[in-house]
Amino acid sequence: MHQREQMSSADPLEKEERLIWLMDEYGKSVVRLAYTYVRHKQMAEDIAQDVFIKCYENIDDFRNEASYKTWVYRITVNRCKDVLKSWSYKNILFADFLSFKRDSKEQSVESQILLNEENRYISEQVISLSVPLREVIILYYYEGLSQYEIAELLELNENTVKSRMHRARQKLKKLLDGGDGNG
Repeated sequence: MHQREQMSSADPLEKEERLIWLMDEYGKSVVRLAYTYVRHKQMAEDIAQDVFIKCYENIDDFRNEASYKTWVYRITVNRCKDVLKSWSYKNILFADFLSFKRDSKEQSVESQILLNEENRYISEQVISLSVPLREVIILYYYEGLSQYEIAELLELNENTVKSRMHRARQKLKKLLDGGDGNG
């Protein structure tokens, strides 16, 4: 456990310094995690800002019942789910869809080749999974959380996480083998 994980509200370290540490430690991960939900870079960055504002407002209430990482990720997941329910998010998705349709007709051959890179393809397949399957894959493989930590973070039974991991892996295997993953 990192030494800062042990900080309590009685710690003499200033609130601002703790926030800076959280942002340095988890900033990129929060943006990546948010992106897996909203699939929009600017919106993921906005969510990250919201998350760290929430952390700043509540850092004195952190009770060391979980790690800072789990706490920050829990705030991120909740904020993402709020955004996904919002009216403005649905409008942005529709606008992006229309823009994508227009831009895809204008792409050069070079751009199309770049879009077919293996890493991008795998990422796209992960992103194409439903949110419950995608979030366990991202948290496990990309963020390095254990199944127990994922269960705590998402407030699920650990067996539910294991089941989702299994289904997600099966779907990804089908998708990566050229199937549609529905089956």
